[in-house]
Amino acid sequence: MIDFTNMKYIKMKEDESYSKKVTDIIVEGEEVLGSYKAVRDGIVFTTKRVIIINVQGFTGKKVDYTSIPYAKFNAYSIETSGVFDMDAELNIYVSGMGMMTFEFRGRSDIREISKYITQSIV
Repeated sequence: MIDFTNMKYIKMKEDESYSKKVTDIIVEGEEVLGSYKAVRDGIVFTTKRVIIINVQGFTGKKVDYTSIPYAKFNAYSIETSGVFDMDAELNIYVSGMGMMTFEFRGRSDIREISKYITQSIV
């Protein structure tokens, strides 16, 4: 499992292939909103949760999937991309895990993802 106590992801960019990595653990009625890749690891946002993909080992065949339902979020903040700063940032606060920070390169639809998070924590 990923160490969430001191978590700071490097910048990720949108990558459709990571949504395919979670097809076996998606439940009925759940849809993928976006998938993002950082070097080997990734994150997938669905309509119900965040799935963090941690590729392990030299060959990368061993993979850890951490699922965090939006309902478990205490709070979150987003920083959208601007004209010159094309990066977006999402900070998530989860009880017992602390704060997780995800940085996104390019034009990520972070506002759309925040709508699903808001619907689940309100």
